[in-house]
Amino acid sequence: MTKSTITALAAAVSMAFSAAAIANTMTKSEYKSAAENITAGYLSAKAACDPFVANAKDICLVEAKGKENVQKAELLEKNRPGRKAHFDVRVAIADSEYAAAKEKCDDMTGNAKDVCVKEAKAAHTAAKADAMTQRKTTAANKTAKDKTKKAKGEAHEKIVDAKENAAAEKNTAEYKVAIEKCDALMGTAKDGCVHDAKMHFGKS
Repeated sequence: MTKSTITALAAAVSMAFSAAAIANTMTKSEYKSAAENITAGYLSAKAACDPFVANAKDICLVEAKGKENVQKAELLEKNRPGRKAHFDVRVAIADSEYAAAKEKCDDMTGNAKDVCVKEAKAAHTAAKADAMTQRKTTAANKTAKDKTKKAKGEAHEKIVDAKENAAAEKNTAEYKVAIEKCDALMGTAKDGCVHDAKMHFGKS
């Protein structure tokens, strides 16, 4: 067997494995059936919200829609697993929880409502930052696997950068919550609160 033939066979095998890796794991009928079940579940949950009124109904509807979105993302991941699909599931969960938390804030007024919204946003930011960190870390580790020391070093740098970016995003979101809480105060008490928040979160 010639070297060129061996190379061609190796390439063919590699392409076959790559195609298998991205192929759907469910048949079209299985996927369609699962998707229809998710839609049916959403419509049932939505109908169950009818007895509620005002914001209680809004919360119920948002939670029902959020659950549907998460299940759809999970179905996509099941059908075509991968880093992106897993990331999309985590983002769908974060978005669902954020939408519900923000809707619940409507039961409040004034500064309490403002703080509630900022806290919901901070939790959302943290969840998405963690999801992105995991995705970048997994990708970097895969790139570095079985490669040179230099490649492993570069992968480590990417992981560190991803974690630092996530920490910075969380810090900023939490700082906004702290500042919002200060708005409930007045005079020197408010000034002291703002000063302490800036010191704690490293803001100038």
